[in-house]
Amino acid sequence: MSTSDEVTTRIEADPEMQQAVATTEERSTSFFRSRRFRKIAEASLAYLFLLPAFLIVFIFGIYPIAFSIYQSTQRGLNKIVGTYTGMGNYVRAIGDLAYVLGFWMALLLVFMAVRGLWQARTKAVENEDRPWLLAFPAALLAVGFAVFTWTFFTLLPLLLGTGDQIRAALRAGATETSSELFLQFIAEGLKDPQLQRLFWASVLIMIAAFLLTLFVRRKLPENNRINSYYVTLFTSSLLIIGGVALFAWVLHNVVTVYAEAAADAEPPGIWTYVATISAGFVLLALSWVVWRNAGKRESTAALLLQLTAGSLLIIGAYILIVEIPSAAASGDAKWYRGLTNTLYYSLGTLPFQFIFALLLAVFLFQKIRFKTGFRMIFFMPYITPVVGAAAIFRMLFSGQPQSLMNRLIGFFGLGPWRWLNEPIGIFQLIAGDAVNLPTWLAGPSLALVVVMIFGVWTFVGFNTVILLAGLGGIPPDVYEAASIDGANGWQKFRHVTLPLLSSTIYFLFIYALIGTFKAFNHIYVLRNSAQLGSTDTASVVIFDAFQRDSRFGYAAALSVLLLLIVLGLTAVNNRLSQRGVYYG
Repeated sequence: MSTSDEVTTRIEADPEMQQAVATTEERSTSFFRSRRFRKIAEASLAYLFLLPAFLIVFIFGIYPIAFSIYQSTQRGLNKIVGTYTGMGNYVRAIGDLAYVLGFWMALLLVFMAVRGLWQARTKAVENEDRPWLLAFPAALLAVGFAVFTWTFFTLLPLLLGTGDQIRAALRAGATETSSELFLQFIAEGLKDPQLQRLFWASVLIMIAAFLLTLFVRRKLPENNRINSYYVTLFTSSLLIIGGVALFAWVLHNVVTVYAEAAADAEPPGIWTYVATISAGFVLLALSWVVWRNAGKRESTAALLLQLTAGSLLIIGAYILIVEIPSAAASGDAKWYRGLTNTLYYSLGTLPFQFIFALLLAVFLFQKIRFKTGFRMIFFMPYITPVVGAAAIFRMLFSGQPQSLMNRLIGFFGLGPWRWLNEPIGIFQLIAGDAVNLPTWLAGPSLALVVVMIFGVWTFVGFNTVILLAGLGGIPPDVYEAASIDGANGWQKFRHVTLPLLSSTIYFLFIYALIGTFKAFNHIYVLRNSAQLGSTDTASVVIFDAFQRDSRFGYAAALSVLLLLIVLGLTAVNNRLSQRGVYYG
């Protein structure tokens, strides 16, 4: 009889041994039969199904942004892979203000991390949770993700350098084809020792974080808030790592600039700008806090607080007005003019788009005949090909005396005007040659006003259709109740329609704001040399830097700056809309 048969016979003969074996088997399979394991398996399966979506987002969303950030630190003409220049392209674009922006972005990342941790603490105290053991695996996962990101930025120059390697090999008489050389150099780049170390280190760290997360999760009491805590701790850890890395990078660039200027009599006053402008922002923040506290009181103390807030506001604004132009003086004048034109374009299109769209939506929402036909007519400009419509506008608003618009205003004894050929500001044209207005007061050029008219004409119909959908979602009972309370038409519109339509208006406003900063097609078609750059918005300046001047690194830096501006404006709008938008 074999040894295994003897063991089996002894177990069958001994009830205690049978009970011990059954208990061992039950313990070994209890975890795989538990509710926790089922939840982990379901979550893993869900993420597996979402993996293709994550890959698509990474390839078409995250990768272009990461590549732009990498490329913005390179310089060189007519080649994608240039020499490393640090913050050189940013300084060229906005001057020493780039260093101030870098320091404040680093502080903002750390502030967001601390705020997230504080909110998690408040939530944990309210629910009597103790999720802080999750901080260790969450921080470890953030470190692994950061190392993987560094691996990505290490891989980029290896991949982008294959073009130069292929050309050099072909000039040297290589017998392989370009495709074969490409695969060969890619394989060699992937075998780079530093890249291999970083990649496997990131993989091992993330595996360790995953295993540690499973271990800690088993030690904590199960509730529905654990995942929320884990995500908050991971995000906060990642933000702290990003903030520290950004601060170290900016500090390194500042030290480099001071080292290069050591031979000069006067070193650059970067730290002066950083400290002074930061003080101005701090004073503005303090004035806002003091003013909010004053609004909660009704006494002499409230008046004193308001006076203090006003004083802080004046001092902070004065500091910023004086120092920011000085810090930005060495920046690119074309870029600043492009931002100014973009601001003019936003201010000149958004209000009129919403006013006209709201009026049309309220009108078309009434019981009128041919309502569907009117909706289609007003929506036609939005679906019309932009290039073709802009070409028609270019003929309508031509500076020639026989153009249609000049003939039209001729009936009123005006013109002819230069329209798209006019680079002078609209307010300067109104004031006439007798008054010489400063540049900042001259306003947008007449050519840019034509571009604004095109923007309003294009998007009014789109906004009207979306607002009509919002009006259709308002319950009729609300209007009936307002009528019973004696509200007239204006009161219904002011206190019923607008509040219930605020979420739709907010969506359209964010969509339109981002669109005005990204606008390019019709502006590029309507521009000409006679405008002297008065219609070149930020997107056009970026395109010229990339396409015409072949300054890929500089164009990438401008794109990153424009992205930061759009994100900042979106964040400010989100903050302001918290009290003014009603979501039902």
